[in-house]
Amino acid sequence: MDTTAWIIVAVVIVVVIIAVAVLLNGRGRRREEAQRAKAQEIREQAAAQQVELQRREAEAARLDAQARLAQAEADARAADAAALQNEARAHAEEASGARSELQDRLSHADRIDPDVAVDESQPAPTAEQPAQTWEQPAPTRETRA
Repeated sequence: MDTTAWIIVAVVIVVVIIAVAVLLNGRGRRREEAQRAKAQEIREQAAAQQVELQRREAEAARLDAQARLAQAEADARAADAAALQNEARAHAEEASGARSELQDRLSHADRIDPDVAVDESQPAPTAEQPAQTWEQPAPTRETRA
């Protein structure tokens, strides 16, 4: 082969190499563009998910605040109920003491009344055992002539 043929072969090889490089470079650019487009799509989806996530977080915070308020109200009601129970207990103790005192006064009146016969076989009621007048026979009143 002569020199011109070698030059032509060398030029063809260089042209083929340049064409392959341009084709590969074009594919790389298209791939980069596709990757850029895919990345942009992922960012847009993430932005949409971010809005939804913020809405869920706000709803969770609202429900948490509502639950804490309900718990505080329940605690306040429980404290009120405990105070009422203590007050009822105090009133019951006071009433029991008053009933015992009343029963003692009535028993004393029956003992000193000459017109009332008292049954001494029954024990006098105590503060722990208030008198139950519906179960005990009433003292009989006898008139002495």
